[in-house]
Amino acid sequence: MLDWLTGASTTVVDALYSYILIILLIAGGLWFTIRTKFVQFRLLKEQFRAVTEKPADGKGVSSFQALMVSTASRVGTGNIIGVSTALCMGGFGSVFWMWAIAIIGAASAFIESTLAQIYKKKGPDGCYGGPAYYIEAALKSRPLAIIFSVFLVLTYGIGFNMLASYNLQSTFSSYEFYNPSYTPWIIGLVLALLVGFCLFGGGKRIIKATTFIVPFMGMGYILVALIITLINAPALPSIFKEIFVGAFDFKAIFGGFAGSCVMYGIKRGLFSNEAGVGSAPNASASADVKHPAKQGLVQVLSVFIDTLLVCSATAFMCMASGVTPSPEISGAAYIQQSVAATLGKFGPIFITVAMILFAFTTLLGNLFYVDKTFNFLLRRTPSKAFKTIYYIIASLIIFVGAGLSSDLLWNIADITMGGMTIINIPVIIFLGKYAIRALNDYTSQRKMGVEPTFKAKNIDLPHDVDCWK
Repeated sequence: MLDWLTGASTTVVDALYSYILIILLIAGGLWFTIRTKFVQFRLLKEQFRAVTEKPADGKGVSSFQALMVSTASRVGTGNIIGVSTALCMGGFGSVFWMWAIAIIGAASAFIESTLAQIYKKKGPDGCYGGPAYYIEAALKSRPLAIIFSVFLVLTYGIGFNMLASYNLQSTFSSYEFYNPSYTPWIIGLVLALLVGFCLFGGGKRIIKATTFIVPFMGMGYILVALIITLINAPALPSIFKEIFVGAFDFKAIFGGFAGSCVMYGIKRGLFSNEAGVGSAPNASASADVKHPAKQGLVQVLSVFIDTLLVCSATAFMCMASGVTPSPEISGAAYIQQSVAATLGKFGPIFITVAMILFAFTTLLGNLFYVDKTFNFLLRRTPSKAFKTIYYIIASLIIFVGAGLSSDLLWNIADITMGGMTIINIPVIIFLGKYAIRALNDYTSQRKMGVEPTFKAKNIDLPHDVDCWK
């Protein structure tokens, strides 16, 4: 049964990423890059400026806090295992296509997050919103918003969380005690119980501790990657050559597109940075900022942090190690062997610790998105009984994911994420003019030397919104 599901899901993934999503992502990203006059580069200084803004009342969610929520979901197992998988399955050329999809996708991230800010709602606990809200408010289509929301729940509540659980347990496969018959299930059970404990309110200290530790772990991870790359610096010229030769080896690409560097680069790049998927806007909407464009700029920065910094760190750490990537060692094995080749026994242990912390925050970040989506679907805060059932199911899904096959889990995540993207990209293309007007309003105020503030009437917004009046 599992073999049949893996085969069927592979067929769907190949169709999605060989044609539909590649066209949507590249066309959408290029369109927004041109329309915003290369906002991702032109306003780089403003991105850093916007992330430091504090809420007006000192109580709301800051730009930085919203950035951390979206980055917690972005920076995780995809930056480690996802990159390793792309290198093993697609070759070094996949790194170039990861960069490409991040650079042009950053413009899409700006648009979707700015729209989330424009159409956000006010609630007793602050602001909230996301694609479902701007679909319903601007397109007057609750059915489409519901379909998007269902895909989001499937993606973050099931697909991504099962995969994160699997990826975490797979890092233990290099140790002597690991037995594939039962070790994955034991690790999955421990992780499920730990996440469940936090979901039911008993893990506030754990959440605070990991939230504090993870940024330092992230910096440590990048530092270790940099050290390994510098130690193996003589290999860098040939690595860059392989990246660009592989990226433009069109004979190999079109000879087997489903397994090409283009497809793996885009799939794993999108899985990691989520630009255009419609996830980050859910966090962006919660930020208390004076102008919607500010949070759009902050999310551009998040995409760059994720792919151009963390994913590149993983890629160069692996490529400079001298370990040859292959499908047989795809995933945790390749990156652990790569680190061990330079740092010895410390390497695999470091990767395991990093994965534990990254996976844990990813799981909780994903479930934050699901929580907010249930509010939209039910038009109210879910009852205590509903949340109890949901938390139990969410924990069971994490447990089950640890013991399933890698190929099936990647396919499930790619399909559900693809469903979100297929809805979100056309919607933001249609509504993008309002985000671009907001950007122009922001830059014109900056040119006048004033702190940008926003009102909906400034961009001739034809839709009713809770904020910005």
